[in-house]
Amino acid sequence: MSNMVITIARSYGSGGRTLGKKLAAEYGIPCYDRQLLRMASDESGISEELFGKLDENMKRVPLFHAAKDAYKGEVLPPESDNFTSDDNLFRYQAKVIKRLAETESCIIIGRCADYVLKDVSGAIRLFFYASEENCIRRVVDQQGVNEREAKDRIEKIDRYRANYYKYFTGHDWNNVQNYDFCIDTASMSYEKLIRVVKAYIAEKV
Repeated sequence: MSNMVITIARSYGSGGRTLGKKLAAEYGIPCYDRQLLRMASDESGISEELFGKLDENMKRVPLFHAAKDAYKGEVLPPESDNFTSDDNLFRYQAKVIKRLAETESCIIIGRCADYVLKDVSGAIRLFFYASEENCIRRVVDQQGVNEREAKDRIEKIDRYRANYYKYFTGHDWNNVQNYDFCIDTASMSYEKLIRVVKAYIAEKV
C-alpha cells in the first residue's frame, strides 16, 4: 500500500483527537472523524441522521449482548428489509473507510477503523490513552465541568466506545494487541508525542 493510512483509537480525555489533527497537519493529509457519517450517507443514500442514531443505539447495548462481527459480509441493497439496520449502517461506514485507505493518505479516528483495516498492509494502528486522573484534568480544563462531571463523562463515553467496538468486531476495544503502537499521552507534551509517533511511523514504513 503506497498510501500512509493511520487509524487512531483513544480513551476519552486522552487528547487523542487533538493529536490526530496535529499529526494530520504535520503530514499535510486529511483527518476523518465524524465526517465519515456524511460520507457513508452519501455512499448509501441513507439519511446522515440515521448514522448518528447508530451511535446513540450503541450507547444502550450492554456488553453481554455484544460479541458479534457485523463487519462480515457486503452491504445490503436498498430493497433489503435490513437496509437501514445498525449492522448495515456500520458496513457502509466500513466501506467508506476501506475506500479511503485505498485511494489516499489519511488519518481516521475511531469507527473501529483499526479493525476494518486489520488486513490492509501498511496501515498503522495507534491507541492513545492516559490515566483517569489526567483524563479528568483535561476534560475539566477543556469543557469547564467539575471533576465529578468529568469522571462520569469519561466513564460513560469509554463504556460506549467499548460497547461499540465489541458489538461490531467481537473484540475488546482496549486490548493492546489490536494496535501497533500504544502511548500514554500524559507522559509528555503534545509536541514531543508528535515527534515520538512520527519517529515510530518513519521506522514502520
